[in-house]
Amino acid sequence: MIVAGACPLDCPDTCSWIVTVENGTATALRGDRRHPYTRGALCAKVKGFLDYTRSPDRLLYPQRRVGTKGEGRFERISWDEALGEIAERWKAIIARDGAQAIWPYQGTGSMGILQGVAGCGQRLWNVLGTSRHVMTICTIAGGVGTGYTLGHPQVGMDPETFSASKLILLWGTNTLTTNHHLWKYIEAARRDGAYLVVIDPIRTRTAERADEHVALIPGTDAALALGLLNVVVSLGQEDREFIDAHTTGWEPFRERILEYPPERVADITGVARERIVALGERLATTRPTGIRLAMGMQRHGGGGMAARAITCIPGVTGDWRYPGGGAVYDTRGFFRGDWKTLCRDDLRPPGVRKLSMTRLGEGLLEVTDPPVRSLLVYSSNPLVTVPDQNKVRRGLARDDLFTIVIDHFRTDTADYADLLLPATMQTEHADLHYAYGHLYVAWNEPAVPPPGECRSNSEIFRRLARALGVTEPCVYDSDDDMARQVLASGDPALDGITLERLRRDGWARLNVPTPFVPFADGFRTKSGKLEFYSSRMAESGLDPVPAYTPPYEAAQRDTDLARRYPLALIAPASHYFLNAMFVNVPELAQRQGGPTIELHPADAQSRGLRDGDPARVYNDRGEFRARVIVSDRVTRGVAAGIKGFWPKLVAGAANANATVAERDSDMGGGAVFHDNRVEVTRLSHDG
Repeated sequence: MIVAGACPLDCPDTCSWIVTVENGTATALRGDRRHPYTRGALCAKVKGFLDYTRSPDRLLYPQRRVGTKGEGRFERISWDEALGEIAERWKAIIARDGAQAIWPYQGTGSMGILQGVAGCGQRLWNVLGTSRHVMTICTIAGGVGTGYTLGHPQVGMDPETFSASKLILLWGTNTLTTNHHLWKYIEAARRDGAYLVVIDPIRTRTAERADEHVALIPGTDAALALGLLNVVVSLGQEDREFIDAHTTGWEPFRERILEYPPERVADITGVARERIVALGERLATTRPTGIRLAMGMQRHGGGGMAARAITCIPGVTGDWRYPGGGAVYDTRGFFRGDWKTLCRDDLRPPGVRKLSMTRLGEGLLEVTDPPVRSLLVYSSNPLVTVPDQNKVRRGLARDDLFTIVIDHFRTDTADYADLLLPATMQTEHADLHYAYGHLYVAWNEPAVPPPGECRSNSEIFRRLARALGVTEPCVYDSDDDMARQVLASGDPALDGITLERLRRDGWARLNVPTPFVPFADGFRTKSGKLEFYSSRMAESGLDPVPAYTPPYEAAQRDTDLARRYPLALIAPASHYFLNAMFVNVPELAQRQGGPTIELHPADAQSRGLRDGDPARVYNDRGEFRARVIVSDRVTRGVAAGIKGFWPKLVAGAANANATVAERDSDMGGGAVFHDNRVEVTRLSHDG
């Protein structure tokens, strides 16, 4: 038997896959070759997914803590015992402090609509009136900035049309590691004469295969965007016909662009003036130009404005009018499902507070009225993934905090749980998926029964609702019911895309033209035009015209902070891990190797560091251990690590997030993982 499904992981590609099942056991997993975008390929992380589901350390039964918090000692209990204890403790918390003392804390471990980040559990949390969890860890700053320009935070050019581009800018994305299905469209364009530029502080594996790599100081992307536009305008190559017909606020934006001549931008970004001019001239004269900007470039104090400035570029050059022209950050906004029915925000009491997921330490240690009394973590491993790791650890260690963790493994976060609940994996439950990197919808049919007593997130929440005595009928809807409700939005893009069709075919493309030029009939703003000047930004107290908002730390020079911590640290994704997932898989851990810190030869020499030396990477917030790699893949003043390592599996019991500040970007409260200064010294032993 073969069963169609889809990868649930936090990746723009959302691959469709096929599971072969023999005698109730999944025996093979391959990509679905019929899928027009993913075409049968799976990444290095997912090829061994079936072995991952059978990992010997997988959680199979509910467990209760018997040791101290953080010790990781548990005993097996029944589901009835676990749910009964949660219900009893939560009822007492609600009676004493109100439901807002409960924080349902969700991550991006699954991107599914039913089991994951899109809506899982929201009905129950709304009925109870718990604190509202705000997803600030990944896309939000860039999404808000994009939305000010285009009218929606999750729309842009169709990635499939990159095959028609003549100039491609990959801006802050290591495509071959984090978005590899886009590469075939880029290669098709290059065979037809396209020129590929990667803009990234690191010479990644993607940058090494580009025609040109532009290495800028982390966090200075907006300045570079404005500098390139300065060259375009100086040459008189702005598309005045498009600007007059399809944009608003050109004159104030033009004045702003003129404030960023190449000389000034070279000083800000560290990119030579001559290279800025040359790339600006290429941009001015090459149609269509397609820009892929990704999440890494907006994880700093000016990240929202950076995304806004970049998405304005095609408004000046007129590239939004062409297939293969424009920019894309996120495509989920083209899937207009019935989110109101899925989440039922109308059931939530008025005035419920919001808590930011990337301010977990603050939420557990500083928030009052009421304090957080219980934390329920699902699809997340926040002790590994959120900023200010030491502060988070202190918060999780609170004796008076009742913590429940739903997971597949005993992670660092799970070690601090009072109760552990075993969750199903993707081959064991149903889910509906859309993508943030293409325009297809997929259905994931469960291929095999769950092992042990694992339960899906949606089923756990249905059972929890019963234990709590919740009477609202919608919290008990089946997975199929919820999928049908989401798809029945009445939006033309979903016309004819039913659960039955998806169950039969596995996937479907949204009902949009091919090729798709998304704003041919207008932008999603109130004006219907691309907004160089945003009155919404002005009303929010933000500069209404795109500008360079400096990062908090990364671009500092000749300051006390820069002298104490001379290196700007960024920690991008591993080729073998996905956020904090697969870190405990021996084969992938071996291929990745342990934590590393990559330094330019001049920076290594000045610190007496050599290749392979054990090092301490630190600042006032914390430290982690890593082995030195001396390489010119990074420029002077930049240090590069890798995110996602589980502290309990590495020397020093910390990763790069121990050094990251718990603070917000300029828009949306986004995290600032790449806005961080450190120093690196040699350890006298391997520690």
